[in-house]
Amino acid sequence: MKKIILLLCFAPLLLASTCNDDDEAIFCTTEAVAALNVTVRLGNSTTPTSDGVTVVATDGNYSETLQVINTTNPIFIGAFERQGNYTITVSKEGYQTFTSGVISITRDECHVIPELINVALVAN
Repeated sequence: MKKIILLLCFAPLLLASTCNDDDEAIFCTTEAVAALNVTVRLGNSTTPTSDGVTVVATDGNYSETLQVINTTNPIFIGAFERQGNYTITVSKEGYQTFTSGVISITRDECHVIPELINVALVAN
């Protein structure tokens, strides 16, 4: 009788150890993720701005002007769910144009991995 009770107690552990983790389903959200998220500041300011600022992302022949959704906390976003090797150009009248190095965007099983880019424009 004790053997049966022990067997029943340990059976779930034995069965659990035989599960194949490779068969687990991956559940992805339906939201579109912005690959590029650019915050722009003027000079030494700690306050982000979008006023009069243009941010353009380029990947080969692909080019997109990034948009600001929330002017209270202005972050330029774009390249939704798009992998690539981007160069970011930030411009504003009265300031030197900023051009980034190459920013590589990759993805996981569900979405692109967002990059957060901070730019401080220098006055002319």
